[in-house]
Amino acid sequence: FRSVFLLLGLCLFGAADALYKQWIPDTNYENKTNWDKGSVPCGNDIVQFSAQRKVSVYVETVHSVQEIQLPVDGEFILPSGGGFTVSNGGDPGCGAGVTAQFKDAESLQWFDPALWQAAESLDDLEKGRFLFSVHEESVPCQYDNVLFRAGSSFRVDTTSNQPSVPVQSVSVLGKKFSSSSEFTHYLGSHSGRVGASGCSDASGCDCGNSANHNRICGTVTCAPMSCKKPLYPIGHCCDVCSAIVTIQYSSGFILESYRNRLQHLFLGLPSYQSIQLGMSKVLKSQYFLGVIPRAAAAEIQIVLLDGESGAVAEALARDILKDVQAQGSNLGITGAEFQASSGATSGDGAGDNAGVVVGAVFGILIVVIGLPLLAVLFRRGVIKMPTMPTISIPSLSIHDHGFENPIFDKPTMMPEVPGIYD
Repeated sequence: FRSVFLLLGLCLFGAADALYKQWIPDTNYENKTNWDKGSVPCGNDIVQFSAQRKVSVYVETVHSVQEIQLPVDGEFILPSGGGFTVSNGGDPGCGAGVTAQFKDAESLQWFDPALWQAAESLDDLEKGRFLFSVHEESVPCQYDNVLFRAGSSFRVDTTSNQPSVPVQSVSVLGKKFSSSSEFTHYLGSHSGRVGASGCSDASGCDCGNSANHNRICGTVTCAPMSCKKPLYPIGHCCDVCSAIVTIQYSSGFILESYRNRLQHLFLGLPSYQSIQLGMSKVLKSQYFLGVIPRAAAAEIQIVLLDGESGAVAEALARDILKDVQAQGSNLGITGAEFQASSGATSGDGAGDNAGVVVGAVFGILIVVIGLPLLAVLFRRGVIKMPTMPTISIPSLSIHDHGFENPIFDKPTMMPEVPGIYD
């Protein structure tokens, strides 16, 4: 049988710096997590597949069952050596027998970050050297290679806020599809189409999943944070206790080379082995005076998680900035800064000074704009000066004697000296 996949609307792009992202779940008969009883049915069991659910099940070996209830619409993929036999309930190692229900696989969504694993290469993927990413980028980006494990079946809901789900390539049952025409022919539908050229920017490209941010975050449950100042990385769904390094770059910056540099210099150290590092290009919203929106600016975001309060992540962020100060000009880095969950920043209070400056600028604007506006309104009679009340001041008779001089005004105070007052 040909396997069925709900990968409708996939576009296949070409790309330079693409990651490999593998779908974790499957609909294999031998996978005990696919059964409601937590175990694969045996010879004394009754097997049920929901009559109204579409299923696509890979059956690798021969299984004995007492009874099997098939769905109305579905398929079983039977390689050589796969199949079923019906027993009379005499399997001594199976117990009394139960009714085992195959779980619903249609609820598994493409845009669920927990259902994907990411790596830089196929070798890293096979050896379990996975990459950490923010939630938007945990799902395949438009330039990533998507893999579904060979010898497995899958059902994936690719409902999207966009007409299609663009990726670089799709590997299914060991066969890699790098063009939309090949993949469309394989699916037997017209859902695929040829995409644009891939990412040719060495500094990286935007993931392209921001349009589905709410859909992605709808599958994520956020844990409460206990640190002083939880941070919210761009593209993530939850606040985290972490440190975030932001890098400004020039034309000489190479994203993958810099990722490898950080892994080689820092993540191999014993003090930083607990760190998860996610690095990508993001588009950060810009605002004039903190209020007026302007064009978004591209920058490199490095998210550092240590699984605790963020203290170790902050230490690494400081080390990264020291390395930038020493070697940044050779790496195409023009500037860098960080913020941490402790409340610390690379500016050592620059954030407070910036707030004072912004406040002063707003004050000046209010004076510059407000005074002419008040003058115009006054001239047009919109604003009138209030009539001052009349205050009656009683007539006072004031006679100033000046001040008393004890020597000359009161001569009797002085001893009598002959001839002094003549």
